[in-house]
Amino acid sequence: QFVIGALAPANVQSIVVDEERHAMDVVVDEENLAIAIGRGGQNVRLASELTGWRINIMTAEESAAKQTEESDSVRRMFVDKLDVDDEVADILIAEGFTSLEEVAYVPLQEMLEIESFDEETVHELRTRAKDALLTLEIEQEQKVGEVSQDLRDLEVDGKPLAPDFIAKLAGKGIQTRDDLADLAVDELVELTGVDEERAKALIMKAREHWFAA
Repeated sequence: QFVIGALAPANVQSIVVDEERHAMDVVVDEENLAIAIGRGGQNVRLASELTGWRINIMTAEESAAKQTEESDSVRRMFVDKLDVDDEVADILIAEGFTSLEEVAYVPLQEMLEIESFDEETVHELRTRAKDALLTLEIEQEQKVGEVSQDLRDLEVDGKPLAPDFIAKLAGKGIQTRDDLADLAVDELVELTGVDEERAKALIMKAREHWFAA
């Protein structure tokens, strides 16, 4: 309601919440796009301040394109990590599965209720998902071990960097605190998918030692 009120009088069609990224995609009528954003982005800033979430304003067409892109990404991941064809991957997506963790650990009965899968297929998919997660965990530990101690020790807002984020940095060739500090905000956003505010905080923290007495 805070978001809808802040963007008034624009007509909000739908709101998609991404809890992992602490962001909301707000879909409005195309003719209301400028109204929703507000002069100089003031409405978006207000909605963000009221909710504490990153707000992305988009049209229905843009939202559909984003969802298609995300579905394609999930499909490729399932095909690659589970060694299945597009048809099986599409069934998982249609049933609401978006990650290996979900395939591996949702209650067994939920997967058994999928009409297209028999019990043997369900157990095989869960086994493959768990094996893939274990492999990814080992690869992540190896990547974390490759980065410098000063990057591993970096804390933002009193919290250490998550191992999976460190592994993501390492996978992009960012292995030291200075490597991170040398990045521009838009580069870090593009490389890791974090939002702009988080990217700014990370880079500024990485640069602190440059200005220490």
